[in-house]
Amino acid sequence: MTAPSAAATSTAAATFTAPAGVPARPDPTPPPGHRPIGGVGAAGRHGMLEHVTVRAASSVLVGRHRETTALRHALGRARAGEPTTVLVGGEAGVGKTRLLEEFAGWATDGAARVLVGQCLELGEAGLPFAPFAAALRAVLRADGPEVFAGYEAEFAPLLPELGRTSVALAAPRAAALSDAPRGYLFDLVAELFQRLADARPLVLIIEDLHWADRSTRDLIGFLVRAARPGRLLLVCTYRTDELQRGHPLRPFLAELDRARGVERVELGRLDRDGTAAILADLLGAEPLARAVDDVHDRTQGNPFFIEELAVAGDPIGCAALPETLRDLLLARVDRLPEPAQRVLRIAAAGGTRFAHDLLAEVAGLPEAELEDALRAAVAAQLVVANPDGDYEFRHALVREAVHDELLPGEHARLHARFAAAIEAQPHLVAAGRAPAEIAHHWYAAHDHPRALAAARAAACAAADRYAYAEQRRLLERALELWELVPDAADLLGMDHLALLEQTLDAAVTAGDFSRAITLTRAGLAEVDADAAPLRAARLLDQRGRLMALLGKSDGSRELDEAYRLAAGGPPGVERVRLLADIATHLVKIDPKKAARVGAEAATDAEALGEQVALLSTRIALLCHGERDLTGGLAELGQAAAAARAAGDAPALVLAMVFESDMLCELGRYAESAQAAETGVAEARRVGISRSTGAYLLSNRAEALIALGRWDEAEAVCAEAARIDLSGVTGLHWLQLGAGLRLARAHPGADELVDRALTFLNRPYLWPNHRLPLHELAIEAALAADDKVEAVRAARVAVADDSLPQLPREGWPVLSAAARTAARVGDRELAAAVATLAADLPARHPAARAHAAQVSALLAVGDQALPAWRVAVDAWRADGQPYPLGRALLALAEVTAAAGERDEMAAAVTEATEIGRRLGAAPLVEAATTLARRVGLRGAAGGGAGADLLTAREREVLRLVAEGHSNSRIAERLFISPKTASVHVSRIIAKLGVTNRVEAAALAHRLGLLTEAAAPR
Repeated sequence: MTAPSAAATSTAAATFTAPAGVPARPDPTPPPGHRPIGGVGAAGRHGMLEHVTVRAASSVLVGRHRETTALRHALGRARAGEPTTVLVGGEAGVGKTRLLEEFAGWATDGAARVLVGQCLELGEAGLPFAPFAAALRAVLRADGPEVFAGYEAEFAPLLPELGRTSVALAAPRAAALSDAPRGYLFDLVAELFQRLADARPLVLIIEDLHWADRSTRDLIGFLVRAARPGRLLLVCTYRTDELQRGHPLRPFLAELDRARGVERVELGRLDRDGTAAILADLLGAEPLARAVDDVHDRTQGNPFFIEELAVAGDPIGCAALPETLRDLLLARVDRLPEPAQRVLRIAAAGGTRFAHDLLAEVAGLPEAELEDALRAAVAAQLVVANPDGDYEFRHALVREAVHDELLPGEHARLHARFAAAIEAQPHLVAAGRAPAEIAHHWYAAHDHPRALAAARAAACAAADRYAYAEQRRLLERALELWELVPDAADLLGMDHLALLEQTLDAAVTAGDFSRAITLTRAGLAEVDADAAPLRAARLLDQRGRLMALLGKSDGSRELDEAYRLAAGGPPGVERVRLLADIATHLVKIDPKKAARVGAEAATDAEALGEQVALLSTRIALLCHGERDLTGGLAELGQAAAAARAAGDAPALVLAMVFESDMLCELGRYAESAQAAETGVAEARRVGISRSTGAYLLSNRAEALIALGRWDEAEAVCAEAARIDLSGVTGLHWLQLGAGLRLARAHPGADELVDRALTFLNRPYLWPNHRLPLHELAIEAALAADDKVEAVRAARVAVADDSLPQLPREGWPVLSAAARTAARVGDRELAAAVATLAADLPARHPAARAHAAQVSALLAVGDQALPAWRVAVDAWRADGQPYPLGRALLALAEVTAAAGERDEMAAAVTEATEIGRRLGAAPLVEAATTLARRVGLRGAAGGGAGADLLTAREREVLRLVAEGHSNSRIAERLFISPKTASVHVSRIIAKLGVTNRVEAAALAHRLGLLTEAAAPR
């Protein structure tokens, strides 16, 4: 393997239709950056290298058969439509880019389209989405703006040049109160890749992921986890030696590892034979064994280091070679003429890749001198010229070594010159890059006033690109610089608290809730609550909501104080909106207090003519506390109409969330699914599909599960997963998806269940989130046949103080707890369930069905059979197939014990059909096992058959149940002991049990003997 070629890491990317920096074929022409350049390093050589021209980069790919095969197989899977991502890791210089050059050429020959983008070395506050912008710019050049299908304005944050196109077809955008517009952009990017991949397989290569900004990582995660845009192979490279503790890429890679279709390929160093092969290619002759040994010992098989040593001097004379890598790289720079060295130092301050015009502006040299200097650097293969007229260092390590050698004053001066040049002529860098580049260079130049202003300007630009994490980091940089700039307030036109508030808003929008809480603490320490009560109240309101979202507390203390300050604040629109927000946040904690605060806000709003400000609060109040759902639906419709008329998109979508939720509780599942689907489309239209609109996805999944449309529900859960909401806001879909996987015995059920149940470890969860998790914990333990854990989880659940106040969430918990009590025979648990069930209202179909099921599970003796018949009828009335199937299975068991074989056969058959239709493997397995045990050969296929046990086997079974040994059975039936033993073995096998005792117990329970056993 050779060292990476910089040509393929171009930030401008290439479509590889006519690839830039990647060979169309592995042979016969080496790729740019790997072509032989005569004379480099030849002068003054002796011994083995005498009269030998040494190229600076090898043209052969050595020792990477396994990795190449893995990439080719990955492309094969992507061609078949499987979601496929490959993460290529390795230390600097190990040859990641060279491997991908070779693979890209092979993929292009195979009719795939290849796009390449590179992350920039500007840090976490760098240019957002840089590699995607590069890839999309290549698409724009190759296909024209028509490829964006009328969404040019929406793609403009990534490609500012598209902003000059007509915006007539642009979808409306909401204000950036959440990261919803960014989510809309993510959807559009995924759809574009889908269209490209439909035409031919698409390979998207993202290089240097260790330099990626947060927004780039988020978009990669979106494509990997949920978007799945058709025949796309995503390949990302990163340096393993950069991932020190605390590096943001480490948890991101761990997160990607959990996604389906993600594979890691780790590039190791070459062995001695690989080192020899590279040296032979570079030298044009077989190296001596001693030379190979010396070079391999010095480089430890790193291809880039091998190339550098080969160029630096005769490998036999290793004692004369530089001791460190930096010295090794700088030794080649030192051999350049002084003008070329000076130009390289200037270029190093500009980054790994630099434009000729920008370098000319900063260097201030005559054109001829600049070209001579660059020609020398290119001839030495320290710099590579790209087809689009730009240059880049052949390897980032070269640039780092040169940049690190800059003197402090030289470092500051050069970065200041780059900043000033880009400020004066923004066109010298790619469209959209100027704000981030200017902020980076002024910061590196230690010019604090200019760095402060540039950081805030870059933050605004980041927000325009929906890169809210980068916006937050740039604003935090501004906060850091504030104390170093005496006139900071005048420079920015705001006080320090206003800057902190902007940073807080950016953190919330980016989903950095933990950081946002820290910022609220800083803001509250700074604000004067007496002088600015509304400002302090706003901070407290935000803090209270964040505390609840992160599960730290219910936030009531902060919200109470926020209300106290707001109530005493100056009247006006700001106060009305603040009271409305506080009321909305109080709804889940104290509905009665929320209603009082909402009423106060309504009075003020009416006086000011600002009723529109209260729409969201009015909707939230309609849907919490004691509710008449049918009447509430009518009022909700009126509120939705008002929101639509006022153009209040967030309030309208919120109304759709609650409408679908109410319809589901009423048992109108098809209407609920349709309402949620309509709401999803509306949320996307107005650009809030990833905030309030996200709840519509989980509501739709819930309705689809109730309807038995499980495949659709799984697809909706996958769609919800890509939103990746922070805190507890994404818990609903997670709990639904975990329960669905559990019911299907999905291989990934345990992982999803564990993720959901970890939320129970938080100090606080809203009760409507907590109770379903208790149910999930019980069901997971029962599915694993862990009776001890099931009892523990059930006891915790029934002790939850909120259960009596929430019938909708409480009844499923009582059903799961009652099932546990029945299975393990826990009378104390059964009594606790019965006590709670006696007082819990059951107003709607699902609640009534659960109530009937709880009664059946707790019934004993002759009460069991009629109780289960009632439960089955209740589930039929509700219409949910899965709980109906489980109830039918329970009914089959008690009818078998009662000798009602026809009813039993019908119940088993229907339960089996339901399980098969849903893909509920455990339900099918349980029904099949029961059919086998009770002697119904055709039950699983749809009807009762002849008894599985023969008449003689029934006689033997009756004697086994009476406790007789094989010898005693033989005497009673006048057969040999051996024959009796054979009969007993066959009975055990047919009944699916493991021994005589279990066979006898099952016979009594299911009525297989002459005298039926008492009902269970």
